[in-house]
Amino acid sequence: MKEYQEKDAVRAMRSALDAEASARISDDELLNIIDIIWDWYEDQGLLDIDADADTPEEVNTQALAAHVRKLLAKDKLSPVLPAEVEPLVAAQLAYEQSLES
Repeated sequence: MKEYQEKDAVRAMRSALDAEASARISDDELLNIIDIIWDWYEDQGLLDIDADADTPEEVNTQALAAHVRKLLAKDKLSPVLPAEVEPLVAAQLAYEQSLES
C-alpha cells in the first residue's frame, strides 16, 4: 500500500476540474476539502480500526458530497461551485483507492 501524499491528492482533484475552475480554486481550498472529507470519515467511524473487518466499509459518496457542499456553502468566500464538489470528492476517493493497488 502506497503512502497518502497531499500534493498527489491535490493533483488528482485538480485533474477533475476544467481550466477555468482550476485557475479559480487554490491548492489551499482543495486541501480544505480534503480536511472536510477526512473529518467526515472520522465522524462516520470510518477511521476506526476493526480487526475483524474483512473489507473496508463503503463510503456513501452522495452523503459525503452533500456534507462537503453544506460546509462550503457556509464559507461565503469559497470559490468552489456546488456542481464542482461531486467531481472533486470522486477524484479524492479515486486517489485513495489508487493507493491500495
